[in-house]
Amino acid sequence: MAVYDQTYRPYSGELTPARTRFLIIPRYAYRDIFQSKLFTAFFALSFICPLVMAILIYLHHNVAALKILQINLSNIVPIDGSFFLAFFNAQQTFAFILTILIGPVLISRDVANNALPLYLSRPFSRAEYVAGKMNVLAIMISAITWAPGLLLFLFQSYLEGAGWLGRNLWIAGALILASLAWIVTLTLVAMAISAWVKWRLAASCAVFAVFVIPGIVAQTINLLFKTWWGNIFSLSDLMRFLVYNMFREPIGFGGGNKMTAFAILVHWLTLFAAWGICLFVLTRKVRAYEVVR
Repeated sequence: MAVYDQTYRPYSGELTPARTRFLIIPRYAYRDIFQSKLFTAFFALSFICPLVMAILIYLHHNVAALKILQINLSNIVPIDGSFFLAFFNAQQTFAFILTILIGPVLISRDVANNALPLYLSRPFSRAEYVAGKMNVLAIMISAITWAPGLLLFLFQSYLEGAGWLGRNLWIAGALILASLAWIVTLTLVAMAISAWVKWRLAASCAVFAVFVIPGIVAQTINLLFKTWWGNIFSLSDLMRFLVYNMFREPIGFGGGNKMTAFAILVHWLTLFAAWGICLFVLTRKVRAYEVVR
């Protein structure tokens, strides 16, 4: 065909709705992530705890099984706020490991390979780019935290009856709120470090250090001064205090078991401040071009 016959033809295919355009990023990210058999095995392993919890809930309402086992399961493992708190603690550990595995490469690869101009030169704003990267982690963490948690809650409500549902509706709210707070914290910290540190191993170590090392300082301050103020230096202890408060359980960080309204307010404000710092780092690093002096 002659060159002059190859005239311009506009794209005639189906356009992605502007509201959901940012979901293109997690769609292709999952294709790369689940190519790893080890990661797929780990992700499947994270559903063992919900399965065990579902079996325990079932045994509570199966008299025949309890007679065969000759145990009084209601006295050993009561289905209450503590039960769902134990579930959440187990799942947030898996969520933390998952963040270390895939969080550091979310933005670092694009920054290291100068791919941001390719993203932002298309009908893609910086906010949509960040939202798309956040959803890579947020959707996966949701799948192992509040989603199976609510299924367990509904399963227990179905077996126990409407009365139990009405008395314990706050547990479902605690599951959702605690999971959302943990998801936002993990995703923002991982993305901020991923945008700042280009080397994957260093970024993974930085994510681990941010959540683990300050906890030593926080617990030392709490034990020495019998206070909860040390929690503001550690994101992990900060989140633990808030999560225990949501599930109405006491916590012992030195004098931190006194969950006064002022202590709760200080913890929430500190968490919001940490989120703000992460967003500030993202606005500074997620740019189409970087000026080097």
